[in-house]
Amino acid sequence: MTPRNHGPAVLRSLGRAVVGLLVSLAVVLLLWVALLRLFNISPFVGKGPLDVFNFLFTVPASGGNRQAVLQNLGQTMIDAFLGFAAGITGAVVIAAVFVLFRGVENALMPIAMLLRSVPLVALAPIIILIFGRQEPAVAAIGGIVVLFPALVTIVFGLRSASPAMLEVIDVYGGSRWTALLKVALPSSLPSFFTAVKVSIPGAVTGALLAEWLATGKGVGYAIISAVSRARNNEVWALVVVITLVSIILYTLVALLEDAMLRRSGQAPSTSA
Repeated sequence: MTPRNHGPAVLRSLGRAVVGLLVSLAVVLLLWVALLRLFNISPFVGKGPLDVFNFLFTVPASGGNRQAVLQNLGQTMIDAFLGFAAGITGAVVIAAVFVLFRGVENALMPIAMLLRSVPLVALAPIIILIFGRQEPAVAAIGGIVVLFPALVTIVFGLRSASPAMLEVIDVYGGSRWTALLKVALPSSLPSFFTAVKVSIPGAVTGALLAEWLATGKGVGYAIISAVSRARNNEVWALVVVITLVSIILYTLVALLEDAMLRRSGQAPSTSA
């Protein structure tokens, strides 16, 4: 892509992302309202979009409501980042080891899949005993949620490198490490971004679970606390905000993916 048409391509990508975000939000709103009416849920339990809007912006206590929601959201974003960073870093390192040493993969992948089949709620007490109830436990719980799906995707990406390019590295005396750095890693960029996009909701879910089971902070604990006190407006507001943030983060990563793939020449070509 030439510098002359790079700008329009970026604008088109941004436009598609904004349209996709708006469509996603519209679908969520329609499903939200439709399901409340379809199942005839009591207004005391099932709150609609207008109820959430009033809770956050129009009722006399809306200022305090927003402050509490945003404070909990900030803590959850920190916790989600810890889990995401731990999980995606571990996935990249383990995937590289698996690609370099097939015997290690054959030995460890069955163990990894066995651990993946164990419900995280069952592992959480052991994690808490080992790491306590602070940030290390949050990183461990969130990292486990992120690690396994990302690992499979990144390994697939690393193995999708061009055999011809790998043969060139081998002919010129390059090592497996050189082939990994020069060929496999660049060619795995699309798979890496796929892993990142899958990991974002996983990291948020891991953070909510860690807050509920371990730290007693953030949106995860606030939802459980609000449910126990029948503060249903607060429950719905927290769920809506964390869902909205997850959708926005996914969209931002998709924009970053498009920009990086275009820069590396791996983006699909579009007509000018």
